Amino acid sequence: MIAAALAAVAAGFVRGLAGFGLSVVLVPVLQLAIEPAAAVLIGLISLFLAGLADIGRIRRDADRSAAAIIAIALIFMPLGLWALAALPPDWARVLIALVSLGAFVLVVVPLGKMALPRKPVLAISGAATGFFGGFAGMPGPGMAPFYLRGSLPPAGARASMMAVFVVTTPISALFFIALGMGSWREAALAAALFPFVLIGDWAGHRAFGRVSSRQWQVATAAVLGAAALGALAKLA
Repeated sequence: MIAAALAAVAAGFVRGLAGFGLSVVLVPVLQLAIEPAAAVLIGLISLFLAGLADIGRIRRDADRSAAAIIAIALIFMPLGLWALAALPPDWARVLIALVSLGAFVLVVVPLGKMALPRKPVLAISGAATGFFGGFAGMPGPGMAPFYLRGSLPPAGARASMMAVFVVTTPISALFFIALGMGSWREAALAAALFPFVLIGDWAGHRAFGRVSSRQWQVATAAVLGAAALGALAKLA
């Protein structure tokens, strides 16, 4: 429980700083002690609870592109759920860790603005957001490159990602429970970890206001890289 609490604080900090990354940090740690599906469900519920604390920020700063990503993500979410249910737990653990690593790679290679047309990139981001949300409880890696390397200022990018989480995560969590891939026990554990998430989230929000746009990108990428390497190291 101590390791889970520390992971929740770290995950909350990343989420407060970047606007995403809570599940990227939390799920790979939890899945080493419990079934991957249970860890994913806890990550989804934690994301939703954290989003409720930021409704005001979301309404003020979120970009309308979030609505398009939400709509596309909801179409592809069942595909991710199917993949998680079909794979053996050991394979799921490895692939979830690789999703965490992929989030880091997509953000930093190359670290700069996107040169591709906006609409195709938005569609791909929405599809990846839905699939990764269903498979790994990590909607963030799907849309992180779109927002971190797009034209929006950090406040708008962060709030837009939070908007996607607060809509898609409860729907995905209900799918999990309805399909028998989780239970209300995971919801209780997520609630128990939530105070630790809030502590980290508060610290992340404070750090966000003290860094430039470039520093925000670099710091977010660095934290994602550390989380990915930690997840892969624990599997070794």
